[in-house]
Amino acid sequence: MSAIVLDDVLRRLADLPSLPAVVMELLTSIDQEDIDITVLARKVSHDQALTAKTLRLANSSLYGLQVRVTTIQQAITYLGFQTTRNLITASALTGCFAEGRCPAFDHKAFWRHSIGTACCAKVLARRVRFNQDYAFTAGLLHDIGRLVLVSSYPDLYQQVMQFRAVNDVYVQDAEMAVLGVDHVLAGVALAEHWNFSDTMKMAIAFHHDPGAPDAGLLATIVHVANAVVHALDLGREDDDLVPAVSPVAWTALGLNEECYLQVFRETELQYEEITMILMG
Repeated sequence: MSAIVLDDVLRRLADLPSLPAVVMELLTSIDQEDIDITVLARKVSHDQALTAKTLRLANSSLYGLQVRVTTIQQAITYLGFQTTRNLITASALTGCFAEGRCPAFDHKAFWRHSIGTACCAKVLARRVRFNQDYAFTAGLLHDIGRLVLVSSYPDLYQQVMQFRAVNDVYVQDAEMAVLGVDHVLAGVALAEHWNFSDTMKMAIAFHHDPGAPDAGLLATIVHVANAVVHALDLGREDDDLVPAVSPVAWTALGLNEECYLQVFRETELQYEEITMILMG
């Protein structure tokens, strides 16, 4: 087994698929308020597949609109800019990476888990009065480093999956054992490369370590959402280990048992519909 180094991961980032230019613009502007929405809506509309997926999400029961939106501009009017940006990003990301290069890596299970985490993070964020749109996007992107590693090193990642199965360990531990780099490091590298906001970078960097001094509330929300979705087995992965939840994160959210049962129910309801749209 030959360990790789982070520098090699960084060199290979340029070979990864690139997101549509308009989505890159959206991701880099997540902390900005002064964006010309009309220009942005026009740019998105040029990508018909992206527009169709985004509008299906906008009209889903997740948002409960009383009117049917038929244009990106309408979606922005009724849902707001941040929510629409979220939906466009989700629609683009789920179709961005090629499948099938590493037979042991279940691409669909990966996205099911990521979408589930996005839904759960959004539900949790509403409960703790945190920005739901940041939470949804961070939930969707939290494991994006796995796609970086699978795309860049498909043969080595096959060994990671085999190591995990034989030794019954968490994916992160198998990645470190085989590659010497894990999906958190790779995810942060991609976030830098794609110019994600600092908010997103921190959530990706600390979603396994929400007790770290600089982690922040978003990493805490994603950490708990990730564990909940593993426990609910929304990804339907073989031999999926449920990660331990950080007591720091659990306490920080301050939710009682009844709240969590409602979170579970809401997550499962929203997940089904969104998965059908994003992966259909």
